[in-house]
Amino acid sequence: MEPIEIEAKTLIQKSKTPSNDYVINPYTGCVFGCAYCFASFAGRQFGRSVGEWGDYLYVKTNAVELARKELARMREDKRQGTMLLSSVTDPYQGHETRYRLTRGILTELREVAYPGLVRILTKSPVVTRDIDLLTSLPRAEVGMTVTTTDDQLGRWLEVRAPLASRRLRTLTELRDAGIPTFAFVGPLLPHFATRPELLDDLFGQLADAGITEVFMEHINLKRYIRERMNTVLADQPDDVRTAYVQARSVEHREQLDTIVASLLVKHGLRLRFDQVIYHDDVNTLPHTAGQL
Repeated sequence: MEPIEIEAKTLIQKSKTPSNDYVINPYTGCVFGCAYCFASFAGRQFGRSVGEWGDYLYVKTNAVELARKELARMREDKRQGTMLLSSVTDPYQGHETRYRLTRGILTELREVAYPGLVRILTKSPVVTRDIDLLTSLPRAEVGMTVTTTDDQLGRWLEVRAPLASRRLRTLTELRDAGIPTFAFVGPLLPHFATRPELLDDLFGQLADAGITEVFMEHINLKRYIRERMNTVLADQPDDVRTAYVQARSVEHREQLDTIVASLLVKHGLRLRFDQVIYHDDVNTLPHTAGQL
């Protein structure tokens, strides 16, 4: 898949999430193509449908230049805010090795000694390439999304993302480099409710990788995400498909929350924000187990 090069008008945006003040997305789209990704709406401005998620990538070739200019204009008091890379793309997907936009942006943040927290969220081991920059920033942390330790399961949910086993090794490498890390267990996979031993294994391996804090979200099953999920779930066993339907019920989420709470204690992990985040969906629950 050949990326499409564009020039953006702006780069540093105010964040809509309470834990981040600003967000930088050097790319639009993500070639990892994860089935559950809420960001699959992001290509609408280019006429891309939700079903095309993972099949396109727009590269903001002037991102580093914009970062330099916008940081120079940012008032000192505004520079205290948390800067997230990234919210609707992965800043270290494969094409980053060619375009080096994320590295360039981090360089600009280092040049101004950005005093706020620079937060990275990724699924990619390419982040270790920038250990030199991350350790030279006044404040930086890296969150690695790890949803399962089952590489086979990851292949149908996270189509072209790096294997979970590789992400766990990346967390260890970052820890050994002295970079604060956390794990983003998002989404919390619905079938963990009936197979808690899988979540037990995930938490255990995160702890072994030096993780002490996890950020967790229940799966977001808004309609446009369900349309994608129904496609990948079609060939899965009935109990798996049923679990994803039930994931939209309060009872299912409460069951998972209880499992999470006990396993966090078992593995000495702290839950960021003290709760598993849930994005409310006002759509009516379906009556059949065949569709989400």
